[in-house]
Amino acid sequence: MSYPPIGDYALIGDCHSSALVSRDGSIDWCCTPRLDSPSVFGRLLDRERGGFCSIGAEGAETSRRYVNNSLVLETTFRAGGGEARLYDFFAMRRGGRDRPYRQLIRIVEGVRGRVELDMRASPRFDYGEVQPWFRREGAQLYSAIGGAQGLLFASDFPMERVDRHNLAARIIARAGERARLSIRYVEPELLDEQPAVPPEQHELDGRLDETLTWWEQWASEAQFDGPYVAGAIRSAAVLKALTFAPTGAIAAAPTASLPALIPGDANWDYRYSWVRDSTFTVRALFELGYEKEPEGFRRFVERSAAGTGTDIQVVYGIGGERRLTEMELEHLEGYRGCAPVRIGNGAWRQEQLDVYGEAMDLAWRWYERGRSPDDDYWEFIVDMVDSACEHWTDPDRGIWEVRGEPRHFVHSKVMCWTAVDRALKLAEASARRAPTDRWERMRKEIREAIDGDGYDDKRGVFVREFGSRGLDASVLLIPGVDFCAYDDDRMMRTADAIAEELGVGGLLRRYAEDDGVEEQGAFLPCSFWLAEVYARQGRKEPARAWFDRTVATANDLGLFSEQFDVDARELRGNFPQGLTHLSHIAAAVALSENRLPSATAG
Repeated sequence: MSYPPIGDYALIGDCHSSALVSRDGSIDWCCTPRLDSPSVFGRLLDRERGGFCSIGAEGAETSRRYVNNSLVLETTFRAGGGEARLYDFFAMRRGGRDRPYRQLIRIVEGVRGRVELDMRASPRFDYGEVQPWFRREGAQLYSAIGGAQGLLFASDFPMERVDRHNLAARIIARAGERARLSIRYVEPELLDEQPAVPPEQHELDGRLDETLTWWEQWASEAQFDGPYVAGAIRSAAVLKALTFAPTGAIAAAPTASLPALIPGDANWDYRYSWVRDSTFTVRALFELGYEKEPEGFRRFVERSAAGTGTDIQVVYGIGGERRLTEMELEHLEGYRGCAPVRIGNGAWRQEQLDVYGEAMDLAWRWYERGRSPDDDYWEFIVDMVDSACEHWTDPDRGIWEVRGEPRHFVHSKVMCWTAVDRALKLAEASARRAPTDRWERMRKEIREAIDGDGYDDKRGVFVREFGSRGLDASVLLIPGVDFCAYDDDRMMRTADAIAEELGVGGLLRRYAEDDGVEEQGAFLPCSFWLAEVYARQGRKEPARAWFDRTVATANDLGLFSEQFDVDARELRGNFPQGLTHLSHIAAAVALSENRLPSATAG
């Protein structure tokens, strides 16, 4: 059985759980009741052992779309002169943060003629380790139980238990008729304590309408207009789906171990909340007019760090967990045979100095929207900035989380400068007591070091690390924190040098040096960063060219991965990738505004 391209998948989610649905109607990845729970369907990482739930018609012509601005997926099957639609979604409602349905619903609707579809449910719990036991609970009602996980399958069409571990059904779709399947997460022990109750047909139909209404209402809160609005709202919906509603954490992606290179072993678990990526996310949502998500994430970071800025980590579990022990699942073959399959992420133990600047930039942006820090948050800020002052001279792993030797990355140093700069501004604006004399000395010292050791005088460009002549796309981010203006001559030259030296197939690589992490092809966020920089420099033509080429890598639903294989013309890496989507929004906003902000830094 061959693996579909990553771009063949669609995301559905409810800010608690997530799933990927293939172009032909198979749920090949699903983690519930949390985004980072062990998978219940995992065929994405092992076609034979991973598990799936499929509804489809063999040999049918298919097309798909999201319904309006929602994450309700509509797949259309055409076969034998008939046509049927399949709606896939996680049910959502107002108040779902505290009272989620925890329910994945699949509704088949006949459009014309007659279409025969086959349903197959083969869940495999704990990343394919457990074949759950299907137990009959009532008419067209089965529980799947194994280990600590449980699912309840309910339908209004006949289902048969093929064996202890699989369900199957034949669905006849006729014009104007519907067939419904509900898959609800349940704690296995509760099934022994109370009888399972199947949902009514009108209840499932109502939840489709309720979910569509929820997404439309959320999308309507955006305050953005222009030629790129549709794509920006789609990217925003992806970022919303990656938000874990109970805590405010934002996952980097809903998947684990999708390879960035084929063949290769750069397979990482991205179902956690990086402070950096999440701060970028809330910044992008701010740009579109959303403010609830930024406040939720700000509080999440403060809580997860136990209120002490010196204890802030690079990445947390979406519930605030600090230990994300990385391990390899040897029983899974990996996507297209690219082992190892990893869960957990060793980056939680890394030192990445930019985390201080990202968290402080978020605090400053929050203040600019009328929210002053309270006493506890200010104490947290002082601790964090003092830590940045103490450690800025240390080498670190950088934005790319290198697994070789730590280095003195320019982007990391700039973000330490940002931490001090934002703290000074915030102290003055909010009349807070702070060691301003010491902070001002440190801000000046860091700037002088970057201007000296992080800049190549001969070429007139910012470089990757102190003492190096190599380039790194991460320095495209430094005007965004006001270290220098976008139209500063140094940034103009740096942008052009990066475009020339890091370009591959009309897109950008991250860097061109070996540092212990396999360098792949085009890294899509970087390509959007360059488009944003050019736009804010007033260079419309290159900005639009880089933007259009990067947008063209999305799948038919507007979803991006993190990397793109320019030779195979396929998306690579975990999918959909939040960093790419938020960078898409930032570039779209920049192209729409086409303004030139000036630096006001000290």
